[in-house]
Amino acid sequence: MRHLTRTLAAVAALGMAAGAASYTPPAAAREVVVIRTAPPPPRFERVPPPRVGYVWAPGYWNWYGGRYVWVGGRWAAGRPGYVYRGPGWRPYRGGYHYERETWVRDPHWHR
Repeated sequence: MRHLTRTLAAVAALGMAAGAASYTPPAAAREVVVIRTAPPPPRFERVPPPRVGYVWAPGYWNWYGGRYVWVGGRWAAGRPGYVYRGPGWRPYRGGYHYERETWVRDPHWHR
């Protein structure tokens, strides 16, 4: 019985090692999609009054179903020490590629 338990434990450990060795994290599997047509100009949005602890994330054009689709602005919870950078289309290899929203370190922020 003890031999069987050790054998099963060894097989399980081998299986886990093989699975870990073949794992590819999602970031490594990303590909850049380039759209040849420029996005339309941003739409005008009336920015609501400020909200304490939130940052206004303006609307943007998203690529969906083979065309640009407008996504309206929204409030995003603020992050002390960071500056919000909204999503957008950046020139890339003769076309445009979409960069997701992100938070970048504020170089002027001190605790």
